[in-house]
Amino acid sequence: MNPATPTPSYYSRGGLAIYHADCRVVLPTFADESFDFVLTDPPYLVNYQGRWDGDREPIAGDNTDDWLHPTYAELWRLLKPDTFCVSFYGWPQCDRFVGVWKHLGFRLVSHLAFVKNVWGLGRFTRGKHETAFLLAKGRPPRPAKGIADVIEWEREPDAFHPNQKPVHALYPLLAAFAPTGGTVLDPFLGSGSTLRAAKDMGLRAVGIEIDEHYCRRAAARLAQDVMFPLPAGETSEGERHDDLE
Repeated sequence: MNPATPTPSYYSRGGLAIYHADCRVVLPTFADESFDFVLTDPPYLVNYQGRWDGDREPIAGDNTDDWLHPTYAELWRLLKPDTFCVSFYGWPQCDRFVGVWKHLGFRLVSHLAFVKNVWGLGRFTRGKHETAFLLAKGRPPRPAKGIADVIEWEREPDAFHPNQKPVHALYPLLAAFAPTGGTVLDPFLGSGSTLRAAKDMGLRAVGIEIDEHYCRRAAARLAQDVMFPLPAGETSEGERHDDLE
């Protein structure tokens, strides 16, 4: 496939890039099989507006699934053979997500639960976890160091996005499924947690975000030094930084 006309990056430094656009516009500009791992948190298709802060705008793309198939079709094309994708999803619409993934050829190889240190709002039960699927393209090798399918989640005190994923909860995913010196893709960047975690672990990464406000906040996070101490045994940026220049 011949890439379309490139979209100028919003931020690009040290092997990390942010694009401010609809991911359906940017993804076709990348060459086939150019990413080693996808880690993303797409809209959940639940028309979420954020009840904890009335000033938040509705999440773009959360009231329609017209992006679902074309976006994951691009992710399939862009992933190298025998690689992984970790995707969060909205459990009320699980059938729609899983149906698209299976149709495209992804294999569901594990289910991940992230247990929060705070309770969310709810009606019949109060949410205290998030979920994601580990998807495989082809037959990836078993990770050198396996991780548990339950990961602790501690809400960041300075969170500014209504669905912000804690950077610390993403480190185990990158350590297990992103190869050393690899390039990570997040087409729904939001607050920038994926790129921040990738930076801390010395990986290249590309993020795409439709909301300019979050692009700006994500870029500011990338300008900081390492935000959190890495878990024992996981590689720091200093050990891999030469690969990014």
